[in-house]
Amino acid sequence: MAIVVGIAGGTGSGKTSFATGLAERIGPDRCATIAQDSYYKDGRELSAEARAAINYDHPDAFDTPLLVQDLMDLKAGRPVPCLAYDHASYSRRVLPDALLPRPVILLEGILALAEPELRRLMDIKLFIDADADVRILRRLRRDLKERGRSFESVERQYLDSVRLMHLEFVEPSKRYADIIVPHGAENRVALEAVVARVLTLLG
Repeated sequence: MAIVVGIAGGTGSGKTSFATGLAERIGPDRCATIAQDSYYKDGRELSAEARAAINYDHPDAFDTPLLVQDLMDLKAGRPVPCLAYDHASYSRRVLPDALLPRPVILLEGILALAEPELRRLMDIKLFIDADADVRILRRLRRDLKERGRSFESVERQYLDSVRLMHLEFVEPSKRYADIIVPHGAENRVALEAVVARVLTLLG
């Protein structure tokens, strides 16, 4: 059975960078990485009004049962569809190449530790901690550069939902972490400690 490492934390905390660091140290050929963001519910059939009302930081935005099933399949050695979510079209797409089972599965996402069904599948649970000002600056840079958003729309979304959902769901999930990692991928000591633990479990 594969080892599942859950990597949670607030928006812009450094989850993806930490997961990348783990994969590089453990070996990319031994790791399969899943982003919780890829499992947003498909919204292409929704009205414009319903699309505008989507709260991407709430647990209800995710198709968690599908994610749980895919994790179980990967742990059992079965390939699963590789998904991606397109924020511009509000649609979830299936990419051409399937996600193949690997000895280590890295699951990263803001609410990875908030769902009991996901936690039960994890062998190691991490929470990447970062100051709020650092996180919002990283999110702002990402949304402006990669998603073509305006400053006003990012500011509005942060104040209306992101901050509130962080306080209600993300921050409380920290209690379920085996290890709380301050400073994200820059924390080399924590990175090496997790790598060592994974390698021990792999035998």
